[in-house]
Amino acid sequence: MEPTGFTPSPDESDPSPSHQHLEAQLDFFHKLGYSTAQVKVVLKKYGPETDRNQVLGELVRMKADPSFWQEPLTTLSIPLTQDTIPSTESTGTSPLGSPTRKDGGDDKDALRPIVIDGSNVAMSHGNKEVFSCMGIQLAVDFFLERGHTAVTVFVPSWRKEQPRPDVPISDQKILADLERKKYLTFTPSRRVGHKRVVCNDDKFIVQLAFDTGGVIVSNDVYRDLQVDKPEWKSCIEERLLMYSFCAMPLLSP
Repeated sequence: MEPTGFTPSPDESDPSPSHQHLEAQLDFFHKLGYSTAQVKVVLKKYGPETDRNQVLGELVRMKADPSFWQEPLTTLSIPLTQDTIPSTESTGTSPLGSPTRKDGGDDKDALRPIVIDGSNVAMSHGNKEVFSCMGIQLAVDFFLERGHTAVTVFVPSWRKEQPRPDVPISDQKILADLERKKYLTFTPSRRVGHKRVVCNDDKFIVQLAFDTGGVIVSNDVYRDLQVDKPEWKSCIEERLLMYSFCAMPLLSP
């Protein structure tokens, strides 16, 4: 039987910066659950040096348009080169399936952990006026549907308190449900006299992503933490996934 895929040995690999850039692009999108074939389609359209955010935005847009996937696509283990994007035969795999692992292991093991900035997502979904817990639920569902199993949301514990007119919250019961399912963690807070003392939940978010190699889901760029914790700078710059809510439940550019 002829081999269905090819992985070059180290001495056959192209060490050029352009090739390494493409390899890094593929690795990033594989860990988000996209196949090489899906990335190949976008790179054919925009070119192999296309910005990562533009590629991801196009992948999300294409997922929302089922007619785009009428042609059979294939998951490959062949690295792309700067000048060519190889064509392949269809293996019959789903175009939205997880990437093929070279070691034959479970595809889900190749997906990065997801760390969600719950406050950022909830306020964004509530148009900066209401802490909308439904936004958190939509974000969690988005990544679970893509095969991610390690999904963690951080929310300040005072959000469990009785809502007040000056700090409105909607669908609050979602928080307890996600905590029960082990997807949500409340960061500590307490009252001293009439003042509420809270922890910086941003530190919990970035620390977990840094320790686990996870992806941070937030529209915050954490500039203060990049200054206070220089070792976190590359984690924030390279693994920060921004998003938007629109007609679809969640879009990640």
